[in-house]
Amino acid sequence: QVQLVESGGGLVQAGGSLRLSCAASGRTFRSYTMGWFRQAPGKEREFVAVISWSAGRSYYADSVKGRFTISRDGAKNTAYLQMNSLKPEDTAVYYCGADIHGVVSTLPRSYDYWGQGTQVTVSS
Repeated sequence: QVQLVESGGGLVQAGGSLRLSCAASGRTFRSYTMGWFRQAPGKEREFVAVISWSAGRSYYADSVKGRFTISRDGAKNTAYLQMNSLKPEDTAVYYCGADIHGVVSTLPRSYDYWGQGTQVTVSS
């Protein structure tokens, strides 16, 4: 069983920054692909960023490329999402997901475990 706990969300003005954290349980965190997704009210969950188990590969949605950075710390069993130059359209609940098979995917259905989500609100 894998448990994921997100933190770091909040209210920020447009142009500001936030760093989200996703703390994972499990001895084999280093083998998990970690992804960040977000879901705005009335919309489907959408891909934001993903990082491979080795941190050698990362991919971003076009809407966040150049503004967001995904990273991971194996020693802390934690994945991060640094969000800069935030825009009102980034407002959503942000979820981290773990693919325990190491598949690098932008599809929510590929992920085996999810956190409870953390709210990010960007005011204009």
